[in-house]
Amino acid sequence: MDKYLATDAEELAASLPARSEVPVDMTWDLSDIYASREAWDADVAKMMEMNDRLATYAGRLGESAQVLLEALRLYEAMGKIMELVEEYAMMSHDQDVTAPEGQELYGRYQTLIAKYYEQIAFLQPEILAFPEGKLEAFTAQEPDLKYYDVTLREIVRMAPHTLSSEMEALLASALDLSGTPSNCYSMLINGDLKFPTVKHPTTGEEVQISNGRFVPIQSGQDRALRKTVFEAFYTRYKEFGNTWAAMYEGQVKASVFFAKAHKYPSSFVAAVDEVNVDPAVCDHLIASVHEHGLERMHRYVRLRKKLLGVDELHMYDVYAPMVKDYEATYPYELAKEISLKALAPLGEDYLELMRKAYDERWIDVMESEGKRGGAYSSGPFGVHPYMLLNYNNTLDDVFTLVHEMGHSIHTWYSDHNRSFLDSQYTIFVAEVASTTNEVLLLEYMLKNAQSREEKAALINHLLESFKGTLFRQTMFEEFERKTHAMYEAGEPLTFDRLCRTYLDLNKEYFGPDMVSDDLIACEWCRIPHFYMNFYVYQYATSFSAAVAIAHRILEQGAPVVEKYKEFLKSGCTKSPVELLKIAGVDLSGPEPVNEALDVFEQAIIDMENL
Repeated sequence: MDKYLATDAEELAASLPARSEVPVDMTWDLSDIYASREAWDADVAKMMEMNDRLATYAGRLGESAQVLLEALRLYEAMGKIMELVEEYAMMSHDQDVTAPEGQELYGRYQTLIAKYYEQIAFLQPEILAFPEGKLEAFTAQEPDLKYYDVTLREIVRMAPHTLSSEMEALLASALDLSGTPSNCYSMLINGDLKFPTVKHPTTGEEVQISNGRFVPIQSGQDRALRKTVFEAFYTRYKEFGNTWAAMYEGQVKASVFFAKAHKYPSSFVAAVDEVNVDPAVCDHLIASVHEHGLERMHRYVRLRKKLLGVDELHMYDVYAPMVKDYEATYPYELAKEISLKALAPLGEDYLELMRKAYDERWIDVMESEGKRGGAYSSGPFGVHPYMLLNYNNTLDDVFTLVHEMGHSIHTWYSDHNRSFLDSQYTIFVAEVASTTNEVLLLEYMLKNAQSREEKAALINHLLESFKGTLFRQTMFEEFERKTHAMYEAGEPLTFDRLCRTYLDLNKEYFGPDMVSDDLIACEWCRIPHFYMNFYVYQYATSFSAAVAIAHRILEQGAPVVEKYKEFLKSGCTKSPVELLKIAGVDLSGPEPVNEALDVFEQAIIDMENL
């Protein structure tokens, strides 16, 4: 396929553009949510009025089926407006976290959401306090209540962990406070944390470091530059070590506090139960990786060391391509073209949505000063999804594009086939849609590779995907579980303790052929998902499920695609594990993870043969 030779030295030397310097067609169009700040303010006022109105139903839900229906309708209407307000505020903030208006919008939203949860806190306890059979009787009297069957079923499921109305209101009022560690982290990492420019060790050129540029530089062929940037990057993180530790401990404290308050044995169990997943799913993942994966991971590390031709393999060699004589860049327009071809097996309706995303400015593409790092997909019900990227023309960026597109079209299908409340699919299934796209892209690019070197580069990417998703995210999960358990056992989460825990895991996962440089112990500081309470294991389980689904789509075609789209359209109408069964994958046991690890081993063999 067409591609461009990499010439990234000039890009790395250049400074990041200001937001105002980014071409308009490379930015998202938030006016699709609100045409003006005044419109946002109007909905905030409306939201507060509806909040107060819903509060008048407190203590009355059991009066009649009609009263309960009125309250639920108002609750749903409030949720729709809240999502509009939230998404506009969040994305306005994330496009430049240093901009005062975005900070103000997001700050106002956080205050509003805390009040929102405080004032709806009576709903679950009151419904659960109904005498046995009353809810069923109400539903028989008022058939329109069946519209809320999924919501009511979830309320009943959470009964053992639901407190009194007064206690739930008190806990909800603490949500604003509990978000402080995450807010501080975001402001520090995206706004206040400034990285030095470093001199290229051979050319003497000034190279600008940033969070967005770190991985692209580490993915380059220049080992001396990788080492220089690695050391400067993590040294900068280490300078704020006590601050990172204090923020993370604050996050853990909040997680443990809410878990205890809701009568959970641990913060981990609370987190997985929130998305209706059995803790055994995560236990199977970790057990499979240790039993069937780590030896294969160590074999991969040995292969990496051999192909890079180094006496010692260091952590600044982790992202470097193992195929030295192949290097290419992928401009954004080319990435769009490739994505449409690669995802063609999903059908014309899927491709039409992708074209809308590209043509109607659903995507914020370029890295710029103050922009939130990483990538995500989000978007309010009734509008359309949005995607934030920090596109730097790498092969990884092409995969990130189709990854976030998977999230966005999942959201589109769910929103257009379910009610607002029934469309709210969980994180657990969200990562399946995104990773399935990545696997389809990889298979397309492998099939159309024009040389042995290009094929080897793509197999390299597959191996990197396993390393970064199945292994790395499982390692992250272990770090979260260990550090939460440390705090729950009364151990302080100091910077040194956190670094030691992370470094020990790094050594275990990468094995004896990797030099786990001391500075890699600070890597945990830059992982935003550690502020999302046990989010990361879902990347690994979803990756395993997606490998199976994508291969079945390519092998069996239309019948599997239809079942897969049925899954995408199902929202939250079943538990995550049951939803995935629609797509033909059962994560209640270890088999999908074990099968994915077999694919990883075959990719190692293919690379060895090439």
